[in-house]
Order: sequence, then C-alpha cells, then structure tokens
Amino acid sequence: MKVLEAIQKRRSVRKYKEDPIPEEVLLRVLEAARLAPSGKNFQPWKFIIVKDKALKKKLAEASAGQFFIARAPIIIVGCGFPDNCYARMGRYMKSWSVDVTIALEHLILQAQEEGLGTCWIGSFEEEEVKAILNVPKEVKVLALTPLGYPDEIPRFRGRKSLDEIISFDRY
Repeated sequence: MKVLEAIQKRRSVRKYKEDPIPEEVLLRVLEAARLAPSGKNFQPWKFIIVKDKALKKKLAEASAGQFFIARAPIIIVGCGFPDNCYARMGRYMKSWSVDVTIALEHLILQAQEEGLGTCWIGSFEEEEVKAILNVPKEVKVLALTPLGYPDEIPRFRGRKSLDEIISFDRY
C-alpha cells in the first residue's frame, strides 16, 4: 500500500474483532513508531502495550467511558518525557507532545497497512490513566489508541478542501 492510500483509507474504528494480533505484526507497528523523527532526535516517548482485560476496562472507564476501546485486543498508551526533549521548538515550547504525536501517527499508519484499526483517544483523565499503569509523575500521557482488526467499515466523515487549509507565500 502506498502512504497516501493508507492515509485515504484510514478511519477511526470503534468496533473490533477479538482476533489476536500476531507478534510479528505488532512488532512492525511498534517499529514504525520507533523510527519516527523527533526534535534533536531525543525520542522522548514510551509506549505501554496493554493486553490485560481488567486494565483495558479501567482505561476505558478513565477515557470518558469509551468502553469500545477495551474490546480491542490491545490498547497502546503513548507517553512523553517533558524533561527530556528539545526544549525550544519554535523558540517557545517543548517538543515532547509533537514528537509523541508523530510517533503515534507512524504507528497508526503502519497499523492501517497491516489491516488493523485504531482510534485516537484524547478524552481521558491523565491522573487516572497514570495510576492504573503506574506511570511516573514526571511522564505525561498524550493519547491512547485501541489496536485490533476492525469489525466495521466506518464511513468517511469528510475533510475540508485543500484551498480552505493552505495559502502560498503569505498567510
């Protein structure tokens, strides 16, 4: 699959089959995240791979009751290190959140290539997620995504036209 094709086909999946993900498939998905670029190559991330059913249920509860995520075979939790990243991105912010986002997007696109579904989960109580997974205080949780074989074909939700989102030479 070409990259643009993977991007065009990717949808947020909210229904998953119970089929396990083969280890070699999971490793390719995780390798895509590992290879992502980051500010000054700090790679300020860690991904928690959650397979335990009880933990997945607790994560779903901590994610605004989005219980569909617990039905996927895996939930991946993307974490970042604010104290160990490029500190002056744009000369005004730390890069960790952008870096982790890029790595998660690489993971999501490789998942699409592998026939797996994902759904970016940004609605969660960080302190609850951290407590459930024993995430250290200095580490931030950026997002979660379920990972599994889709049991639905989500509809295309549309996108703005290119002329609505770009300009040339000036804003």
